[in-house]
Amino acid sequence: MIKYFLIIFTAIAVLIMGVFGFRGRKFRDTPVRLFPDMEVMDKVQGQMDSEFFADGVASRPQVPGTVVHSADSSIYSIEFGEGREGYYYEGKFGDYFGAGLPKELNLNKDNIEAFLGRGQERYGIYCAVCHGEAGDGAGVTSKYGIAGIANFHAPNYSASQYPDGRLYDVITNGKGNMSGYGYNIPVADRWAIVAYVRALQNAKNIPLSEATITE
Repeated sequence: MIKYFLIIFTAIAVLIMGVFGFRGRKFRDTPVRLFPDMEVMDKVQGQMDSEFFADGVASRPQVPGTVVHSADSSIYSIEFGEGREGYYYEGKFGDYFGAGLPKELNLNKDNIEAFLGRGQERYGIYCAVCHGEAGDGAGVTSKYGIAGIANFHAPNYSASQYPDGRLYDVITNGKGNMSGYGYNIPVADRWAIVAYVRALQNAKNIPLSEATITE
């Protein structure tokens, strides 16, 4: 029984190799691809005609409402700062991290509350899952053994030891297990998160006797 099985198995193997050839073998004819994956795709090159679209043009115009990701000027409402220099974009003055919020934010008593509200919202979306709602490093991911999550209330993360520009830089480029959010969060929103983190730290340090209690 085993003898016949080996004969049949060998015959099938020889047949398969005869039809499809060995791996790496070169053919003159177009190879047969049973599973083409992404080697062969239904696509057209730029500036080519296409029968798929009614106007016969393959290159399609931008979707209405599309916002440019980055450019040479600062006229766009969503700004990621790619390839630009200066404290507002880098969090640095030369080789040194700066302190304070950039003047480009144009903050004043009339818009600072909304700015902090924006920071709270963005923090809740991007940061709280790891760093916790209170900034203490006790977010959801901490319950799954993720190590090295920063507790912003630790002394080494205070504004005097960890400048605002450095905090901004970490949000932008990442650090350790944390990936950078430079391509996800606009520049102004990163600074809003920095401001909100400082607000969390300040709130933690306010003595109960000085806190305002409302009913």
